[in-house]
Amino acid sequence: MIGGAGYYAGKRAQEAREADYERDARIAELEQQGATQQRPAAPESAGSNDMIVQLEKLGRLKEQGILTDAEFEEQKRKLLAAS
Repeated sequence: MIGGAGYYAGKRAQEAREADYERDARIAELEQQGATQQRPAAPESAGSNDMIVQLEKLGRLKEQGILTDAEFEEQKRKLLAAS
């Protein structure tokens, strides 16, 4: 019985690590998309609109359960700091 519990706990830990890896990969992909989509200097209103779009994307990822509240806040801070 104890061996089965250990196996189950190990399996859950591995699944959690895989979920973390997938989430980190999705975040990196979004950051990469943002970096490749950066445009030359534009009027401030265009930058504000782009930031709003990025914040909306982050919000959708949070709503879908892809990002936790903490991850969402961290990405939002990074986005706001970059502007």
